[in-house]
Amino acid sequence: MTDRPSPRQSYHALKDEAPEAAFLEALDRGRLHHAWLLTGPEGLGKATFAYRAARRLLGAAPDLRRGLLGSDPEDRVSRLVEQDAHPDLLVLERQVEGGKTKKSISVEEARALPEFFAKSPSMAQHRVAIVDAADDLNINSANALLKTLEEPPERGVLFLVAHSPARLLGTIRSRCRRLAFRPWSAASVAEWLMTQTGLARADAESLAAMSGGSPGRALQLAEEGALEIDATARALVEGDAPDDAEMLRFADRLKGAEGQDRLELMFARLSEAVRRRAAQGGAPEAWARVWDRLTQIPGETAGLNLDRADVLFSTLAEIRRARAS
Repeated sequence: MTDRPSPRQSYHALKDEAPEAAFLEALDRGRLHHAWLLTGPEGLGKATFAYRAARRLLGAAPDLRRGLLGSDPEDRVSRLVEQDAHPDLLVLERQVEGGKTKKSISVEEARALPEFFAKSPSMAQHRVAIVDAADDLNINSANALLKTLEEPPERGVLFLVAHSPARLLGTIRSRCRRLAFRPWSAASVAEWLMTQTGLARADAESLAAMSGGSPGRALQLAEEGALEIDATARALVEGDAPDDAEMLRFADRLKGAEGQDRLELMFARLSEAVRRRAAQGGAPEAWARVWDRLTQIPGETAGLNLDRADVLFSTLAEIRRARAS
């Protein structure tokens, strides 16, 4: 697999230029909105766009070879942004403490926005803030951010990355201009994935089908071993199940933060395998009950702090009963 640069370090042109064209049109016409809501599934380049737009607003030298909002990576502004050292840029994201990433962006971080925007730009014509992602705001930090939106800062621009905009406060959404990032075709995702990873076409196409049109998600799935997990899920549903020792080894990998992600991936692939099995006919009610549980269990596991291994094996027991129906 390939090492991925962070959005802060990315200078490549985005496949979908429509959001950049819309932003540049507003900038060139002097109608730059103070808040932009960047929407679409995770992994489409929304955060990368936010940094590209920020570099342009902060005065980085343009480089059109890298797309409409391309900037010269060697420019001083670009280097300061990449090093998180530009005085006119503020980024709000979940913090890491004690080796663990917090579950949300705290209200204390959100309260830094008014103070930041109250100051005049020191190096550029604008001050820019990026929230990556707005989905990570809790109710208190969302209300703190809302105060900034209610009193738009002069020469201040705010970018909100939102994977699930419907979850945001309506008062936040209504005060932003929305830029929608469209999912890629499965064929485009597969071609891109092959160039990034060297995967065989069949594997790249399988991951593209799982990704929902998100190249970033497809790459993440590849790194998480989604192909192997999908094969295991199909075997469990179709009756050619791995032995208990193999499933115990998988259960051992469900610990920690990455374990929750792995459990959710397994249940997503089990849900798809169950959907295909139900379409083949036979015991539709039993498979429907299993599918319903599969869609609910990951959230319950995280919310109620249930033992993930116990949840996995109880679900496998339900699948065996459905197969026997």
